[in-house]
Amino acid sequence: MITITAFISPYREDRAEARKKLPADRFIEVYVECPLETAESRDPKGLYKKARAGRIEHFTGITDPYEPPENPEITINSAVTPVDEAVEHIYQEIQKLAAVKEN
Repeated sequence: MITITAFISPYREDRAEARKKLPADRFIEVYVECPLETAESRDPKGLYKKARAGRIEHFTGITDPYEPPENPEITINSAVTPVDEAVEHIYQEIQKLAAVKEN
């Protein structure tokens, strides 16, 4: 069984806690890297603009920090990688990791 969750997790400590809850070979961290400028340009709700204007507190990347992963198993740069290619890359990497773990 493969379970995929997607969420903003800005702190390394929180991600480390999530990793600890599973056996070492059962957690794969996928870092979807996105430069702040790209995230802002893709913001249909205008949340970054509101955060910059002080209308939203504790907004990751603006008023709160984001701590990039130090050693994710997979990294995707969403500013340059189309979604279909990103999905294929993630799938291939999970397949490789699963094959290594079987041996």
